[in-house]
Amino acid sequence: MLKIILPVSLLTFLLDFFGCLAHLDGLLEPLMGAIHLPAMAALPLLVGLLTGIYGGIAAMTVLPFTVQQMTLMAVFLLIAHSLIQEGLVQHHSGCPMWMATANRLAAAVLTVFAIGWLLGPETARETAGMSPAATKIAFWPALQTWGADMAELCLKMLLIIVVLMMGMELAKQYRLIEKVVRLIKPFLGLLGLDRQVGMLWLTAAFLGITYGGALIVEEVREGKLPSDRLKTLHVSIGINHAMLEDPAVFIPLGIHPFWLWVPRLVVAVMFAHTYRLWLWLRARRRMLTGNAISAGSLKP
Repeated sequence: MLKIILPVSLLTFLLDFFGCLAHLDGLLEPLMGAIHLPAMAALPLLVGLLTGIYGGIAAMTVLPFTVQQMTLMAVFLLIAHSLIQEGLVQHHSGCPMWMATANRLAAAVLTVFAIGWLLGPETARETAGMSPAATKIAFWPALQTWGADMAELCLKMLLIIVVLMMGMELAKQYRLIEKVVRLIKPFLGLLGLDRQVGMLWLTAAFLGITYGGALIVEEVREGKLPSDRLKTLHVSIGINHAMLEDPAVFIPLGIHPFWLWVPRLVVAVMFAHTYRLWLWLRARRRMLTGNAISAGSLKP
């Protein structure tokens, strides 16, 4: 965690202190404004897309964002992060990388766009205060402030992660995951999923794509799941996974837990049902086309 957070956070601090980020405002403002965020939000989002949630958080905490802006960025990053690494895992476990990536980016943009209107269209124009460059603080005092803030943030995240890891180990030790799978099987239909993928969905929901992907890869190798059910699972878990650790690490930033857990679960359900509907419509069209061809071939 520290290998990602500290270098990314320090680089962001330096770019902001020396005014490098200000030069990007004109280029990125239209793009970020479309999802109710200021131009400087592009850096945390890009870092999160490439490196993961911890890198995104490291960049967020250095820049002067409001809680509402950090809420939008948190929702975006919870859905779309580590696209290369997790995209490769999904690719090797039954879902093309382009499909997995496009699904997550589309879900992130649409979700943040909708939440932005709920929080208020003026979210992008709000300010949380002046950046170090704007207030002309001396470099060394600013660096010391950065170091103190990072130390506090890392300690909070460490405590959260340790507690979650202990909970997961206890769940494994007492086979709680298997018990939970039996309880949720009747409700998988509401999530847009088949009962066969209950264990895989729960594994990804608790452990995430990277760790849960190993189990999914094994299932793919054994050929137990049809391709359409497997892809529907990937549509769901690509948007909503690691439901304990990932949202929890944003709590020290003061973001309301509702936005960290509820929106991406709802969007995952909507996308899964939409994908299943698309599969049904495609199969229906093929059947009608096949019937028409058969009927035409029987004519004298």
